[in-house]
Amino acid sequence: MTDPAPRVRRRPRTPGRLLPLLLATALLLPVAFLVAQSHRLIDADRAVVERERLGVEYLRALGPVTNALVNSQSAAVTGRALPRDALDKAVEQATAVDVRVGGDLNTSERWAGLRAKLEALPERPLADPEVAFTTYGEVTDLLLALHGKVRETSGLIRDSGADSYFLQDGVGEEMPEAMVAAGRLTDLAVLINRRPATDRIQSLSQLATLRGAAVQPANDLADNLRAVVDSTESAELGATVLTPFDAYQRAFEAMALYAQPSDRVGTVDTTRLIAARNEAQTAAQLLQPVLLDEIDRLLAKRIDQMDRDDLLVLGAGSLAALLLLALAANLWVSRPRDNSAAAGADGGGLVESPRPTDTRWKPATSRPAGELQPLGQAHEPDRWRPFDAAR
Repeated sequence: MTDPAPRVRRRPRTPGRLLPLLLATALLLPVAFLVAQSHRLIDADRAVVERERLGVEYLRALGPVTNALVNSQSAAVTGRALPRDALDKAVEQATAVDVRVGGDLNTSERWAGLRAKLEALPERPLADPEVAFTTYGEVTDLLLALHGKVRETSGLIRDSGADSYFLQDGVGEEMPEAMVAAGRLTDLAVLINRRPATDRIQSLSQLATLRGAAVQPANDLADNLRAVVDSTESAELGATVLTPFDAYQRAFEAMALYAQPSDRVGTVDTTRLIAARNEAQTAAQLLQPVLLDEIDRLLAKRIDQMDRDDLLVLGAGSLAALLLLALAANLWVSRPRDNSAAAGADGGGLVESPRPTDTRWKPATSRPAGELQPLGQAHEPDRWRPFDAAR
């Protein structure tokens, strides 16, 4: 009987088990980095566009302030009753907007200074129209500077879209500049007609400067609107803008004509000039909200596209992660199994080594003649012959 064969301990296969997980983790890391980076960039772009929408909201509130201030200036120069109700209401609405978004746009300090100037304007016409013209001119300069500040801090001035850029340039810079210059032009014409004939000739150069300051931004706005209407995908914009835009352009062309002196002493037809200014202001009041609505629509559309891109990035990253995890699980389950593991399952991981073959107990007769027998078998029959003879 032979001794039991020694058992050999099988080596653990931990590296083979962990390799699929390690590979999946190594692939997941760059995928997660790309998804996080794309998500961060999309969030940054969305914040920029949302800030531009705040600028659109602020410009919408400054429009009524501009119109009311220009009307108040004309009333003060001509000696008529000042329309303080419209100006106070516009200032109140703009203050509410500044309280809500002024901190984000860094305009609160400038609006506070402008509001103090607006509230300090006299409620009654000044005795000297020349002083009123100068006083209101300083306030309108501050108002135009605030328009520029809003466009700069909100990022509208750096907008990447062609349509939205030209629209914001027209409604945020060219339109308020044209309306303020138009008001100054009509008021200066009234003052020139009241001045002595010797002073009118000297004032004509100032009148020509204001005429160019009013007509030039109006022409620039016209060029921008033509480009936008021709290229935009919104058919509603073209139909909505067409009527007030034509009226706006015709009014400024009439102002440029009526601002010319009608005689050698520098007399200006202020009646027709003021009528043309009123038409331009009415057209601007209709045109401004349409342009601001279109800018806001373009920005909102851009934000919606960013949201879709963000969902696409997150979805693609999640799908890639699931595929990698599924691949790792498949490699884990379908890896080749060691046959010795099943044999040694009951022995605690021990495997029996094969038994050696023992040839010492084979009969001698089974060997061919002349072949050497193993030790211990060569003289086996001779040892028992004496016992057999005695019996």
